[in-house]
Amino acid sequence: MIDTQGYQKLIQQYRGKPLLVTFWATWCEPCRDEYPMLNELAKQYAPQGLKVVGVNLDGDGDLILMRRFIARYKPVFPNYRKKPGEEGSFRQAVLPEWNGSLPASFFYAKDGRQIGQFIGERTRDAYETAIRSLLTSGSH
Repeated sequence: MIDTQGYQKLIQQYRGKPLLVTFWATWCEPCRDEYPMLNELAKQYAPQGLKVVGVNLDGDGDLILMRRFIARYKPVFPNYRKKPGEEGSFRQAVLPEWNGSLPASFFYAKDGRQIGQFIGERTRDAYETAIRSLLTSGSH
């Protein structure tokens, strides 16, 4: 379980590493479509230092579905579940303009700054371009 403070600590924990945080839910079909691809990208770019973290936004009623989903896809990256409640302050901490639409992925540079985001489903090519850019940011 992760709340607003936990999310901020998570970002700090990964300082010094390029980070992709993806928000998903089992009821979100585009999230289910994107998730296996993100898992592949996490494996592909791990040698270059990319860290990926998943944050699940399912409610308590969907816990079994979430566990089955994780068991099926066996992600190579950690997944946290957002603590129910405080939606507004949580989204504010992630990105003030974010309305909570899913899927949503946020890119953090090595210094912990958010340098990009994808709201809505994207192609593998779009992710690869963003990841390559993320991996080179701050390395000059």
